[in-house]
Amino acid sequence: MIALLQRVTAAQVVVDGAVVGAIDAGLMVLVCAEKGDTEKDADALLAKLLGYRVFADDAGKMNRSVADVAGGLLLVPQFTLAADTRSGTRPSFSPAAAPEDGKRLFDHFVRQAGLRHAIVETGRFGADMKVTLTNDGPVTFWLQTGPSK
Repeated sequence: MIALLQRVTAAQVVVDGAVVGAIDAGLMVLVCAEKGDTEKDADALLAKLLGYRVFADDAGKMNRSVADVAGGLLLVPQFTLAADTRSGTRPSFSPAAAPEDGKRLFDHFVRQAGLRHAIVETGRFGADMKVTLTNDGPVTFWLQTGPSK
């Protein structure tokens, strides 16, 4: 599985003109399942994400996680992260999980996040989403677990 996390001062997802998920300071995370990914991969990615130190401590060093700072977590499904862009000018999405597997793993990821973190908001799987955010830093990291490491 893949997570592209961005430290934000605020972020939101709008579907059909309505806000479906929004956070203040925290992490906006694009989440993607690839072929062969399992719940075990999703759990490993979530553990890494919740403990990843991207927030400043009192000395200004990135030593605090989203859990440490009690920040928001906005999880947004994004299958295009699995794109193979190595050749040509059109991406191939063959590495992405099938939609039913992607939804199952995203839903599992969200459920587990809700059990482990206080503030969890989401986008909507399969919807045309409008995502807005204010990247803080900017700070952006790519995390990956599973078969395509």
